Amino acid sequence: MLPAHGYPGLKKYAHLVGHFGGAWYRQKVDFAAFPGAIAVTTNCVLDPLTAYKNNIFTINETGLSGVSHIAADASGHKDFGPIIRRAMQLPGYSVEDVARAPAKRDVTVGFGHNAVLSVAPAVIEAIQTGKLEHIFLVGGCDGSEPQRKYYSKLYQHMPQSTMVLTLGCGKFRIFDQDFGTLPGTDLPRLLDMGQCNDAYSALVVATELAKVFKTDVNSLPLSLDLSWFEQKAVAVLLTLLHLGVRNIRLGPRLPAFLTPEAVGVLVERFNLMPANVADPATDMKNMMACK
Repeated sequence: MLPAHGYPGLKKYAHLVGHFGGAWYRQKVDFAAFPGAIAVTTNCVLDPLTAYKNNIFTINETGLSGVSHIAADASGHKDFGPIIRRAMQLPGYSVEDVARAPAKRDVTVGFGHNAVLSVAPAVIEAIQTGKLEHIFLVGGCDGSEPQRKYYSKLYQHMPQSTMVLTLGCGKFRIFDQDFGTLPGTDLPRLLDMGQCNDAYSALVVATELAKVFKTDVNSLPLSLDLSWFEQKAVAVLLTLLHLGVRNIRLGPRLPAFLTPEAVGVLVERFNLMPANVADPATDMKNMMACK
């Protein structure tokens, strides 16, 4: 439910109180441990385990064999009664469960371009005074491959004078780190912009900063290090390339569906490069040098 907290239309409900679980690939562990009903709304859903198959419902375009689907009627109305009834049948968390739970962590979300641009003067001043030396964009899809630990390790090397924008489930690789605030300012060092398709917000922010500094996006102290797994992240990459954004790192490896000739074109025209999963410290050093 993490992205929901960034939408005023959902945030207004008092019973939207938190978030459970991590990236999509962990769902067979997370859903099996969750003692409640589950409504699935997006394509990042896996065939369920028997342990929770009777507790899961699909909505909209999602669907799974043997799983109850909540379809809209002729007027577009959806009856969520079956989900509510199943939730009431299940035990939920006991007092003992809550006592054994790990300490809660707070993460501030909802930094769409309107929110970020509302504090643009503070960001600009931080850049001009040297308090903010570099901005990183972490976007795209997470996955279970060991190489994706690169992203967690990479941001352990972030200097305190830097800020990171996150979007997509790749954010979960760094959400266990306490980034705090930018020294000498009240600006948080981690700004979560939402889901993969919220790359638009990141582009708006970058474009507006470029206007202020009378330059282009590629000349800003900004580095993009994207993770990909499927079509949404590839669509984000194609959008960035269409807009002429260069020097993008893509991991944990370049897509296998790209021919050597296609890779050559992308490297030559856009300086697209694979993430250096074996040496994240070197990647961080190069990005700080705008390479």
